[in-house]
Amino acid sequence: MSYPTTARWCKALMACAMLLSSYAGAADKLAHVTILATGGTIAGSGANSTTTVGYTAATVGVDRLIAAVPELAKVADVKGEQVFQIASENMSNDHWLKLAKRVNALLAQPDVDGIVITHGTDTLEETAYFLDLTVKSKKPVVLVGAMRPGTALSADGPINLYNAVLLAASPDAVGKGVLVALNDQIHAAREVTKTNTSTPDSFKTPELGMLGYIQGNKPYFYRLPARKTTADTEFDISKLDTLPQVDIIYGYANANPVALNALVSAGAKGIINAGVGDGSLAAPVKEALIQARKQGVLIVRSSRVGQGIVARNGEANDDELDFVASDTLNPQKARILLMLALTKTSDTKQIQRMFGTY
Repeated sequence: MSYPTTARWCKALMACAMLLSSYAGAADKLAHVTILATGGTIAGSGANSTTTVGYTAATVGVDRLIAAVPELAKVADVKGEQVFQIASENMSNDHWLKLAKRVNALLAQPDVDGIVITHGTDTLEETAYFLDLTVKSKKPVVLVGAMRPGTALSADGPINLYNAVLLAASPDAVGKGVLVALNDQIHAAREVTKTNTSTPDSFKTPELGMLGYIQGNKPYFYRLPARKTTADTEFDISKLDTLPQVDIIYGYANANPVALNALVSAGAKGIINAGVGDGSLAAPVKEALIQARKQGVLIVRSSRVGQGIVARNGEANDDELDFVASDTLNPQKARILLMLALTKTSDTKQIQRMFGTY
């Protein structure tokens, strides 16, 4: 009588072993995603549950962010690292260089499949585009933020973080450049922008459209970035400790060159003119830009409008003035590309090529 009982136990033990083995195999198949935390509203806290403005950003560390979303363990093997703890209006060139170098170092490791970067929304689009030009890997890099602090009713940070990790862990995100994931949507770093001061649906890609959605624990892509990104760019920041000074001036009725002249005097190597309309130049400002160019300052005509192509030789004779047109890049992103371009060349023809490539 003991033999059948022993046999049944053996079979049960073998079944348990096989089940445990399958769980271990499933765990081994989870992508390894590193979350780099930089602060922002997603790591912020308010006085009470109805505080959605006037809160304090960058108060919660990365370990608490991860612990607050235990569902992350179902979609990836997650590790966290606190790179900065700042509100994103304080993001600087030095922060960008440090962050890009850390991302590149991590993605060079075989045990890192993707990166998620938590970030304040104010300059999230700029950091995303900087990384889009400087990351040297096809592995997914996803930036994520929140429009409400974690203490608020209907806080958007936890689901945004979950979706970002899900996206960074997905093979479907490989080779698509740096991505931005908020509000269940996927955007390309080059084209996304913040459009509202406070609502959760602030991040949009006007005109050109987002790349896709995240729904039912799966990313769905409907279009791809058309411009070169990440490993396909010509920019290498591995040996850079600083970036050239590039500043932005804003076009408006009754504009004057006072700010422009001050920036040139302060050592600007490049100026982005956020002109009215199609990058139009008010006469007093145009003359000051011409003089700045004669002094060796690179001039890029962009637009305050935020949508559409700034046409070369449209509202100004760029060929004659030796200016560069920004294509569809908004002023803040044109600044990033010009900074990186100036680390390689001061030839306006080459820089114009870059604006048509990236």
